[in-house]
Amino acid sequence: MEYVRLGMTGLEISRLCLGCMTYGDPARGNHEWTIDEHRSRPLLRQAFEAGITFFDTANVYSDGSSEEIVGRAVREFSRREDVVIATKVHGRMRPGPNGAGLSRKAIMHEIDASLTRLGTDYVDLYQIHRFDHDTPIEETLEALHDVVKAGKARYIGASSMYAWQFATMLHVAEANGWTRFVSMQNYLNLLYREEEREMLPLCAAEGIGVIPWSPLARGRLTRDWDESTPRSETDKFGQTLYRRTAEADRKVVEAVASVAAGRGVPRAQIALAWVLAKPEVSAPIVGASKAAHLEDAIAALDIVLSDAEIAELEAAYVPHAVVGFA
Repeated sequence: MEYVRLGMTGLEISRLCLGCMTYGDPARGNHEWTIDEHRSRPLLRQAFEAGITFFDTANVYSDGSSEEIVGRAVREFSRREDVVIATKVHGRMRPGPNGAGLSRKAIMHEIDASLTRLGTDYVDLYQIHRFDHDTPIEETLEALHDVVKAGKARYIGASSMYAWQFATMLHVAEANGWTRFVSMQNYLNLLYREEEREMLPLCAAEGIGVIPWSPLARGRLTRDWDESTPRSETDKFGQTLYRRTAEADRKVVEAVASVAAGRGVPRAQIALAWVLAKPEVSAPIVGASKAAHLEDAIAALDIVLSDAEIAELEAAYVPHAVVGFA
């Protein structure tokens, strides 16, 4: 396993981050395709044994059960000081007022709830899951600053939003002497490259680590275009991401298959190698519901794509409508 610094921080992370949305109680929350703790544990153990030290979850994943599973796995398979745990806040956790969003009240309640579920005194990276249009930026940033100063989080990060929104938040934090975001978790893969236009250059200029979600486009880059899986059939959010660009996207998927065949490796390794080749990317967030998924992700670390291969992979791409912010 390779290890890198997250952005301009001194924090060392594994070059791969294990995305833990896959692990959760299917009967809780909105992700009926998740796998329960009994099936999750061997995969989490495999990740620890492979040297993965960076784990990403969120309070909203399977109504908190993802955090519970991750917390128990950390206690059993590793030492807390050797692991980087990231979780997120914003999504709705309960009905009624203050059950979602980035108000001071919501953040202060949700960090404590996440720590309880994870069974730890602190998280290493506390991220805002989305931009909150209904809460003043100053309120959110000061609350996050206070979470850090209280010792409940070591660093803070953000997730999918417009580059101008992220730039504004960075400016407001600096102007007030508050804790600065160190990472951006955004949507980036061969089927969705809109982040290359503004967000990636902003992160490079500001020294922000990039930890993209869904680097394999929810598995679409790993199989034939018309092939489906139980997740793709029930993943309502995923179904909204590729409706308008199917013709061009199909050609990208075919290019991945062509490059993979030329190298004699699974398609997942090629698609992930493309993301890893981006100089702004610290660690892509990979999901794994099978042992082979982790094996492919680790193998991708050794693949260096040629300029010709990258050109072939990128040739069919067309501009996409902005998605992933909701």
